[in-house]
Amino acid sequence: QVQLVESGGGSVQAGGSLKLSCAASGYYYFSTSCMGWFRQAPGKEREGVARIYPHGGDPYYADSVKGRFTISRNNYENTLYLQMNSLQPEDTAIYYCASDQDCSNNFAYWGQGTQVTVSS
Repeated sequence: QVQLVESGGGSVQAGGSLKLSCAASGYYYFSTSCMGWFRQAPGKEREGVARIYPHGGDPYYADSVKGRFTISRNNYENTLYLQMNSLQPEDTAIYYCASDQDCSNNFAYWGQGTQVTVSS
């Protein structure tokens, strides 16, 4: 019954910004779950972008997005965010949010994805 729904994707020119949201429903343990953002570009394998612990400590970022992307969460509204700045064409991908209920690196629940397209 857990549902994750991403929103906020779109098309932007290089150097622009987007903020993605992931709304969780049917998930009463959101506030104790690790959450992550992943992406998959055309013809490429899925890769991890960022992860966040239940109360925001020790966030992880892929080297390719460090200093440009910020992951955050609002546990009162069960929502995960990804602020993306200084976007580049290589950031073009479908972005997915996912939930790891016990922070064991097992992301069992996934959203449907939202498309991000960055033009040069």
